[in-house]
Amino acid sequence: MSGLMTVFRKELTDNLSSKRFLILLTLIYFAGIATIYVVAQSIRSSVDANTEFIFLRLFTTAGGDSPFSFPFFMSMFIPIVGIALGFDAINSERSSRNLSRVLAQPIYRDAVINGKFLAGLTTIAILVISLVAVVSGMGLRMIGIPPGAEEILRLFGFIVISILYGAFWLALSILFSIVFKRTATSALFTIALWILLFFFMPFIANSIGNAMIPVNQNSTLELAAKNDELARNISRISPSTLYGETVQVLLYPEMGNPSALLMMISIYSSGLIPRPLSLLQSLIITWPQLVSLIALTAICFAVSYILFTREEIRST
Repeated sequence: MSGLMTVFRKELTDNLSSKRFLILLTLIYFAGIATIYVVAQSIRSSVDANTEFIFLRLFTTAGGDSPFSFPFFMSMFIPIVGIALGFDAINSERSSRNLSRVLAQPIYRDAVINGKFLAGLTTIAILVISLVAVVSGMGLRMIGIPPGAEEILRLFGFIVISILYGAFWLALSILFSIVFKRTATSALFTIALWILLFFFMPFIANSIGNAMIPVNQNSTLELAAKNDELARNISRISPSTLYGETVQVLLYPEMGNPSALLMMISIYSSGLIPRPLSLLQSLIITWPQLVSLIALTAICFAVSYILFTREEIRST
């Protein structure tokens, strides 16, 4: 593919050196490190030698002065990074007429959009891997307990899923940068959709679930489970829900299947302690969410690819 690596290197250099990315990087590192610092202080004083998955608790515990866990910050900041990298990927080049100059060279259109997407995806991967490595090293130094082999594999899965989650928002923002001529319009539409899916989709799903399957304090466990299952199925329209459920199973092995509400209520009400899921069981449970996230990303990028390759681009 002619020119792919040229576009990729140029876009990657621009991404890593842009003030926009450096500001976001600083904010994300500050939030992540502050969260881990508070959590590590809490873990060091509360866990004992019999506690399982102590190292994973660095990434799952929310306590002290920080009401949110590390995965919550990742689910909130990764879309912002993806949007920042892609909302002006095409329309800014078009408005500045650089796109027609680039295509006048021996560079094909598919090399342009593929190079931009791969550069953005590589930037997200660098951010996620470096952030997890930094907070892992900081947490290891503070709690003094190294991770086990299964914990390392679960963290690796968390990194992969976080990169795929960022890939969706990157593909979506690139799609809007092709559809809309103005960069401000594409940014506003992408941010508005992120706010809708991240903040309001749970309320919308619960409202629809309560309207279709009403529950109250006298409802049975079966009816409550059906209501919860319907609300979860509706909320899975949002990639944030898919990401959250996948991370929950991987990093919270004691919790099990997030949709098995009736089973979890029965286990806890009987006084039993649920056994943690194995890594293979966790992967099997998260497979539908992972495939859905990959499919949404592929659809967004495929539509972007088709629209861009068929778009008429003039030099004047």
